[in-house]
Amino acid sequence: MALPADVLDELMRLGLAKYDVASTPGDLARQIEPRTVRTPALDLIDAELSRLLHTPDSRLIVSMPPQEGKSMRVGRDLPVWALMRNPNLRIVSGSYAQSLANRNGRLVRNAIMAHPELGLRIAPDRGAASEWRIAGHDGGMLSVGRGAGVTGYPADLLIIDDPIKDRAEADSKIIRDTCWDWWTDALSARLAPGAGAVVIMTRWHEDDLAGRLLERDIDAGWRLLNIPAQCEDPASDPLGRQAGEYMLSARGRTVEQWEARKATVGSRAWNALYQGRPAPAEGGIFQRHWWRTWYDPPPLRAVFQSWDMAFKGTDTSDYVVGQVWAIDGPDLYLLDQVRGRWTFTDTLAQFRQLCERWPMATAKLVEDKANGSAVIDMLSREIPGLIPVEPQGGKEARAAAVSPLVEAGNVHLPDTRWAKDLIEEAAAFPNSPHDDQVDALTQALARATITRTGQRTVGRHIYSL
Repeated sequence: MALPADVLDELMRLGLAKYDVASTPGDLARQIEPRTVRTPALDLIDAELSRLLHTPDSRLIVSMPPQEGKSMRVGRDLPVWALMRNPNLRIVSGSYAQSLANRNGRLVRNAIMAHPELGLRIAPDRGAASEWRIAGHDGGMLSVGRGAGVTGYPADLLIIDDPIKDRAEADSKIIRDTCWDWWTDALSARLAPGAGAVVIMTRWHEDDLAGRLLERDIDAGWRLLNIPAQCEDPASDPLGRQAGEYMLSARGRTVEQWEARKATVGSRAWNALYQGRPAPAEGGIFQRHWWRTWYDPPPLRAVFQSWDMAFKGTDTSDYVVGQVWAIDGPDLYLLDQVRGRWTFTDTLAQFRQLCERWPMATAKLVEDKANGSAVIDMLSREIPGLIPVEPQGGKEARAAAVSPLVEAGNVHLPDTRWAKDLIEEAAAFPNSPHDDQVDALTQALARATITRTGQRTVGRHIYSL
């Protein structure tokens, strides 16, 4: 039963006084529903949404792991908060399917109807989930699925929530082109002067809508907020976390559950969906399908080590990587790897331990830069076979020079999680945030196949480098 008009008026008067102090969509959501989850990631999104609404012609892309509250904050809480401040605001909300768009429109409409104290009423003649208006005002919300037109409906605020459904759609160039055409031909054309636009999505592909906006719509000034599930670089982490620290989950995920999720989805999906940095499906210099996997131990002949050192051992430094390789005819097998952000003392300890574990690895290739020179000086009287390697040319040139070995199927990796991470790093190279594993790998492949005095340095010749 509808409340009497005088009761509604009093509720609105009291509500406006109460909710006007809500400085962000999250603040309003918590006042309406005290059980609303609050996390540092959602607070950061709140700050960006507040900035968006108060900055004319603002453009924002938010990327965060799935099921962490981002869609609810942007798809429901933002429109309610924005309309409470300006009931004349015309909002367009788009998603990959009309059903999802209708759900978002229904969530906003129902929140307004359930809380008359917000000072908003849905016009009785325009109250469908896909399109409704605020009674007595020009504002309201139009919800459309991907590809749908919005002719005749100017947008003062545009919200695009998950324009791509899943991996299959993301891998389809036709779907990606459809998303882009939808933006260029329909949605962006409806933006009113000063209107803000926000795209919130889980990244699936480097060429998705977010990727294209950042690459092709440069003049619009898109601002990217990417919140990875796990901190990789404290110097650039938006939440100020330490290296390896996971985000506080809106779903209550524990560290163990994050680790399990990381193992379950695999490196490619983890880097894209959970870290917000998708890599090309076929890689750049190194393509994923080139790599071979070994399951039974290969012949332990011509075993050697390859090391890539870091300048210092801190949470923000590069990783130290030590690899053990074996050569069997034309094929190379990666047998073992150690990797970590280690101090100089820890690096020496890891070096000794790898040598103890693989005593047959007579040659130890050490890149003669960063801490490599110091490691050689410190261990040369203790460990035989230390060979300084001076890198020749740039990283990309060195990788391209050995990529034919991978393409030909001559490089075999073990069936381990860390080897899959190496493949992902190689696929993203040279755009990956880390390239230490690739550096150690290219050093090993190059030194195992270089020509000296007209002969290939393979097999037994590796020992005379």
